[in-house]
Amino acid sequence: MAENVTVARPYAEAAFELARAAGALPAWQTALERMAAAAADEQMRECVADPRVSSDAITELFLGVTGELTAEQRNFASVLVENRRIGVLPEISNLFGELKNALEGTHDAVVSSAFPLDATQLSKLVADLEEKLGYKIEATVELAPELIGGVRIALGDQVIDASVRGKLNAMAVSLKN
Repeated sequence: MAENVTVARPYAEAAFELARAAGALPAWQTALERMAAAAADEQMRECVADPRVSSDAITELFLGVTGELTAEQRNFASVLVENRRIGVLPEISNLFGELKNALEGTHDAVVSSAFPLDATQLSKLVADLEEKLGYKIEATVELAPELIGGVRIALGDQVIDASVRGKLNAMAVSLKN
């Protein structure tokens, strides 16, 4: 995994610079997400790994399934196919998102909740986090019934666990000591 990130980083930086110069960061992010989804497909991975399939055929197939792309995005995808790097597109997409967020001063957060959150609850939670942390938050909500109640927020490698499951685990650890 670390090797994939190392390989993906220069491609992500190149895509980011192209997108920033064109003023098209959101469009590039969307395109990279579609490319990453196509590259992660099992049938696509099998096709790419098959030495009998030419780079031109893979490029044509890949561009056919990724949807509408600009000329620069098509060229970027072609370079990835030629260099046998479409397998690292998920990492390229993630790194691109991190670069975009850094430029915009935002951070991605995954909010895991035992119950669905309505828009008011989510906006209050995000506002409280932004006030506490001092930066803008882009939140994605995941339903996680195993939490029993409350929420667990992951901000990169930082986790804020305010779930019932987390509190029960903490009590179990303290009782063992």
